[in-house]
Amino acid sequence: MSKLLFNDFDSVSAKAWKQKIQLDLKGADYNETLIWNSPEGIDVKPFYSAEDINNIPFSTNTNKSWKICQTIYVKNANEANLKALDVLNRGAESLRFIIATEDTNAFELLKNIDLKSIPVFFELEFISSSYTLSLNSIAKKENAIFYLQIDIIGNLAKSGNWYNNLKEDHTILENIITNCKYLKSSISIDVSLYQNSGANITQQLTYALAHTNEYLNHFGNAIKNKILFKVSVGSNYFFEIAKLKALRLLWHSLALEYYQNPPECYIIASPTKRNKTIYDYNTNLLRTTTECMSASLGGADFIDNIRYDAIYHEDNEFGERIARNQLLVLKNESYFNMVNNPTQGAYYIEFLTSQLAEKALAIFKDIESNGGFLKQLKEGIIQRKIKENTSKEQELFDKEEIVLLGTNIHKNENDNMINNLERFPFLKRNKRKTLIEPIIPHRLSEKIEQERLNNEKI
Repeated sequence: MSKLLFNDFDSVSAKAWKQKIQLDLKGADYNETLIWNSPEGIDVKPFYSAEDINNIPFSTNTNKSWKICQTIYVKNANEANLKALDVLNRGAESLRFIIATEDTNAFELLKNIDLKSIPVFFELEFISSSYTLSLNSIAKKENAIFYLQIDIIGNLAKSGNWYNNLKEDHTILENIITNCKYLKSSISIDVSLYQNSGANITQQLTYALAHTNEYLNHFGNAIKNKILFKVSVGSNYFFEIAKLKALRLLWHSLALEYYQNPPECYIIASPTKRNKTIYDYNTNLLRTTTECMSASLGGADFIDNIRYDAIYHEDNEFGERIARNQLLVLKNESYFNMVNNPTQGAYYIEFLTSQLAEKALAIFKDIESNGGFLKQLKEGIIQRKIKENTSKEQELFDKEEIVLLGTNIHKNENDNMINNLERFPFLKRNKRKTLIEPIIPHRLSEKIEQERLNNEKI
């Protein structure tokens, strides 16, 4: 940048700025008044300068244009296909099918979709070599862009059980990896599970890395270009931008240990459900908008927005249209896809990125030195750490230090929801035998919402 405009101005050091601030505080302590400590243990200052990142290399992100993704839960292949064609006409640029059963006809599901230009994600709620081989055949024939989202470790963490058992699941996954060469990814690391269950950002990054390392240890070079990260984005705007950038740095560092030329880090991001509410539900629109902005600026490759009413309403055209239009506005009217790595060099974000990566890497090394992610998952250590942070967040929410407008402050007492619930919006508990304690997603506002609903019945 030309210094022509700045020749008449002397540079000001961070020390000088701090002295000026201290003077304006009129005796109040600088550290106690203006520095706050994040849940990740980062002391956040009121301002940052080049001095804060003197020894920090700028984080890189070559992703320039992200794609608008839309999720479709497949109950009927033909109906899902018609819906897919419709949302593509309305602005979606990629599709994510959640497939519940192996009976789903993949050919019918994909009929008339331009598979050469439309990336398609398949999240299977089962594990099957034969079904994924059929997807691989379609990908080969059509030169399709298919991403398979299988995560046997994520399924264990979320459900408490393997699909079948450890040996059989790994055997099936190995067969898929070996024989499905035409799929862009085979393994999807479900980082969203940790975020939606209450893990802080450092924990999310740590467990993402340790989770991934289990697959790299087992499959090695066979999955070099076959890993995708599924991430949920929260409302801490700058921290969430830094989270995605830190994930890329950490992936690069880990992949260097296995590959001479590390592959790219591919991220599909969605807003979290943890801070979404059933009361004053329109506020969810603001939350999802800023979360999608963080995903874009953080460098996600695909952004899959959620409906503002996803917690309590069944799938509906209006909610899906609004969610899709939020992304269309960000991309086509706000030009969030037009600048390559727009946050590079932003002192605050670069500092946060470095801090989050360093802290996550240190905890990751501790996990590995103590037997690895699966061992700590089976021993309940990961679950305990997440629950500790969840309890801290819940306490802050109950004390109104974490604010959800319309729910724990500025409540509209006339806001009645009991007759609007099409879905059960709270954590469901089904007693069953599990190998390990599952990591269970739940929302911050569930307790207070249940109390308000009970009061509506009176």
